[in-house]
Amino acid sequence: MALTDVKIRNIKSSNKQVKHFDGGGLYLLCTPSGGRLWRYKYRYDGKAKGLALGRYPEVTLLDARQRRDEARRNLANSIDPGAVKRAQRAADTAETETFEVVAREWFAKFAPAWGAKYSYNVHRRLEVDLFPFIGKRPIAEIKAPELLAVLRRTEARGCLETAHRLRMISSYVFRYAVATGRAERDPSADLRGALPPAQVKHHAAITEPKEVAPLLKAIDGYNGSFVVKSALRACYRYFSFVLVSYAMQNGPKLILTKQSGISRRAR
Repeated sequence: MALTDVKIRNIKSSNKQVKHFDGGGLYLLCTPSGGRLWRYKYRYDGKAKGLALGRYPEVTLLDARQRRDEARRNLANSIDPGAVKRAQRAADTAETETFEVVAREWFAKFAPAWGAKYSYNVHRRLEVDLFPFIGKRPIAEIKAPELLAVLRRTEARGCLETAHRLRMISSYVFRYAVATGRAERDPSADLRGALPPAQVKHHAAITEPKEVAPLLKAIDGYNGSFVVKSALRACYRYFSFVLVSYAMQNGPKLILTKQSGISRRAR
């Protein structure tokens, strides 16, 4: 006999699972814990199978019958209703587990431990250089060539070092996705050597001995903040130690004098 809303409301609890059939393979499974679950029983390719249709009363009797009828139409067209549901679930997952969603989750989890400047730089690089191009893509579907195309956009702007940093940031995101079960692997690992090495830019340095004395005098006469002055004097002492050590190993001893700020050869 077909179910009605009145019959469902009057079903008494039991210490074991009980099936209440409605017809056409649809039944309501009542559990000892009080759950009332819609199920559809069918056969496909000679095998008995079951399909979950939702929980009562969130899914009403009318809704459950409509879902059963849709499943029966799929069977009439030689389509497994269970396979259809799995494909729909996978599509929903792909829409919600995009690169941007995972990256924002990763950022929110780890950014509190970073410095303000580093956190700002990472966030900006995500927003400007990565999200506009792969942000909406399911993270599990992004492959190395697609990621490389994004990095080459930055390289083409003359920002090669930034492109390398973007590969590193994307690697962190992909590895987080792998760890949380939303990707199989990190495609950025396949891009090692795909970008030209960044040019090393050395900072200006004094290489002429005659230029050292004015530097040391300037350090000694600095009248700025206590912290900076202490740091400069620490550098002064370290530099003096290096000069003496070098001279003792490679030539006449150097006697450093505060008055000259540099050294004179000892006879």
